[in-house]
Amino acid sequence: MKRLFTFLVVLLVAGAFSSATFAQDGYQVPVDDLKALVDAPVAPSMSLSPDNNTMILMERQALPTIADLSQPEMRLAGTRINPRTNGPSRSTSFVSMTLTSVDGAAEREVSGIPADAGIGFGSWSPDGSHFVFPVTMSDRIELWSLDVASASASRLIDQPLNGVGGGMFTWMPDSETLLVRAVAADRGAMPKAPEVPATPVVQENAGEAAPARTYQDLLESPHDEDVFEWFMSSDLLRVSMDGSVSDLDRSGMITSMDPSPDGQFILLETMNRPFSYLVPYYRFPNRIDVVDTDGGLVQMIEDQPLMENVPTGFGSTTTGIRSITWRQDADATLAWVEALDGGDGNADVDLRDAVKQLAHPFTGDAETMIELPLRYAGMMWSDDGFMLVNERWTSTREYRTYKVATDGSSASAQTVFDYSYEDRYANPGSPMMDSDDTGRRLLMTSDDGSIYLTGTGASPEGNRPFLRRFDMDSGETEELFRSQAPYYERFAGWLDADAGTFLTMRESTNEPPNYFKRTVGSDEIMAVTNFPHPYPEMDGISKETISYIREDGVPLTADLYLPAGYDASRDGPLPALVWAYPREFKSVAAAGQVSSTPYAFKRISYSGALPYVTQGYAVLNNAAMPIIGLGDEQPNDTFVEQLVTSAEAVINEGVRRGVVDPDRVAIAGHSYGAFMTANLLAHSDLFRAGIARSGAYNRSLTPFGFQAEPRTFWEAPEIYFAMSPFMHAHKVNEPILLIHGMADNNSGTFPVQSERFYHGLKGNGATARLVMLPHESHGYRAMESVLHVLWETHNWLDTYVKNAPPRVEVNEPTGR
Repeated sequence: MKRLFTFLVVLLVAGAFSSATFAQDGYQVPVDDLKALVDAPVAPSMSLSPDNNTMILMERQALPTIADLSQPEMRLAGTRINPRTNGPSRSTSFVSMTLTSVDGAAEREVSGIPADAGIGFGSWSPDGSHFVFPVTMSDRIELWSLDVASASASRLIDQPLNGVGGGMFTWMPDSETLLVRAVAADRGAMPKAPEVPATPVVQENAGEAAPARTYQDLLESPHDEDVFEWFMSSDLLRVSMDGSVSDLDRSGMITSMDPSPDGQFILLETMNRPFSYLVPYYRFPNRIDVVDTDGGLVQMIEDQPLMENVPTGFGSTTTGIRSITWRQDADATLAWVEALDGGDGNADVDLRDAVKQLAHPFTGDAETMIELPLRYAGMMWSDDGFMLVNERWTSTREYRTYKVATDGSSASAQTVFDYSYEDRYANPGSPMMDSDDTGRRLLMTSDDGSIYLTGTGASPEGNRPFLRRFDMDSGETEELFRSQAPYYERFAGWLDADAGTFLTMRESTNEPPNYFKRTVGSDEIMAVTNFPHPYPEMDGISKETISYIREDGVPLTADLYLPAGYDASRDGPLPALVWAYPREFKSVAAAGQVSSTPYAFKRISYSGALPYVTQGYAVLNNAAMPIIGLGDEQPNDTFVEQLVTSAEAVINEGVRRGVVDPDRVAIAGHSYGAFMTANLLAHSDLFRAGIARSGAYNRSLTPFGFQAEPRTFWEAPEIYFAMSPFMHAHKVNEPILLIHGMADNNSGTFPVQSERFYHGLKGNGATARLVMLPHESHGYRAMESVLHVLWETHNWLDTYVKNAPPRVEVNEPTGR
């Protein structure tokens, strides 16, 4: 019978070990080498000012405790709310802020922030004189402002911010005024749950198809609806930097407020009833208005209904206006996208989407700027009379960028880029954007009209990030910067494009990432920051990106980590841990491309497989597990077979190198990697044990698609059955450790997935252990939980892999 402890839930099927091996009372702490990784310092977050001269360094908060995660939490409409603060319950916070200049002047610590406050991500004023940010107190979220000149911060207004379901503030173009979404001043007390239900909970469908992906934390009752509306209730305020406040009399369930580039209008979006018990809040009815800066209605743009009936498929979307925004190159012109195919990605049509615009006074019919044969994927504006529009299509992996005239000319759209987005080597990079002195985000162009591109620079040698100048008319590219061995260096932003100076973040295998100043055409480099090595005692660990071939000819890669001081000729092969995450492809060439770099810093994160290299294991990290579907075939048609051959290939390569003992290999992964782990144990005898964290194991519980699977359960029941480890629990004959957060809110990975899979394993006599972590979501955050997972994993590996007795018959690794 399952025992539930307040501190931890552990279920165990006894195997070839004594119960004392894993029995415990309370949260456990791993050996010192593993604990040190959790205690290691973390580099601060950086924000660069609009004039590119000043940096804010924000010191990250240490891991929260389980007591922190145990605070009240309400799960409503797909969001998680801390009822004490009226904000998100699981947000990341910073504990201090420091100002420094790019030229290396002395650091200035920001004063005025309460010591016990949680600092959130903020926003620079367009002129760079101020930086506003939310501060989470014990019972509210406050709006604070940093005066850059004095390095002092202070609270700006008394009314608390509303951190539920939308942005909390945004700058007006004048750098003196903010639009603020505050908790409604007159909303009263939170609705109380009725002691006696007044009505049954009823849902009804009148014969119309309304498929939905598997969402978590949805509304479940009329009381939930009332409470969610109470949390969402907001006042729209106009706040000046001197602290004066104007209420714009626009109270309601506000989700978005965006000022026009000329500062005369506000694009306002407000949620309305009826709510849904099937989809999250962002699919609820939504009214789009343009109001003036005093809150007066200028024009209602669209009153959108509840969006439950979106067709299935990755090419499907909602009908009506979506992705509405202001044209950044005009004073007050709206731009948005509308589906031309009814939002149905399964429809056989020539055109999918249309980009439209509507200028002030926002009346009459919108003008179509371009019609797209694929699904819209973003737009960027230029002050030089054009915009760039992106489109993509999931099933074919197509991605295109068009140059579209915005100056009223009749020039036809020009195709700028056309490539497969899964082809990393062909990716031209992303156009760079810049902000002007009013905060408008515009494409960055050179004097001759060329755009700038940055990208990861994937290549057969590994990722080599770049900065390029690209002439859209001639197609000529000029490379201004490219990462060079033995460093991994990424472009981080221009300092002065006219002078050719820019910021990079550079690292090597033994040097942690730091910021550096460079100049185009020069090899000179100047250090801007000096963040220390978080664990210098682990420098001796070796890392190598290895390449090998799957039996069907697909080239694969993995990052091989070996313990400090290890010598294969002297020490012999090691027990090994393979960590992976399957990914789907439509071409063999794309599946075989290198996706990492051999020169990145050896970041020994406590959350994955790398900690166990300190415990004498060879770690094969990010082992490629491509699932390929050519032509009309779907990748998942041969999911299991491809998974097994990829796993066999990585083990064989480790054996060939003399560093892996084929009789002592474990497989592990998180989320879809956990799904992979369970499948490999069910369908092969390659591994001695497995560790599966936060996975989904019964695909009938995600019937309208999962991961990159476009078909529903009813369209392909044999695929769902074949891919579900739960259906094959009787075949799992290697020890498996299941770990899951009890508050997992990731789509599809309900905690019951691990619980039911464990029950299936136990019922079939498997060696299995289930660890359920209280208050943890899809990833694990509490210090106690993180340390305990390290302890569980280390013990499992040592018991069933490192110290496992030889198999009765040892053969070369093969699939079952």
